Amino acid sequence: MLDIRIPIGSLFVLIGALLVGYGLAAGTGAGGGSAGLGIDILWGSVMTAFGALFLYAATRGRSP
Repeated sequence: MLDIRIPIGSLFVLIGALLVGYGLAAGTGAGGGSAGLGIDILWGSVMTAFGALFLYAATRGRSP
């Protein structure tokens, strides 16, 4: 049985990692955050953490 949390978590991790990579490659000027804060890096990290939480919940919720 396919748990829907696995593809959703994988998608968030992938897009979040791409967003963090873009933010690091473009520098802090990309995204125009306040006080030099890279908004791409910030939200990429949030998305990656959210996806990791989904993947953790998917593996924890399985019964052998």
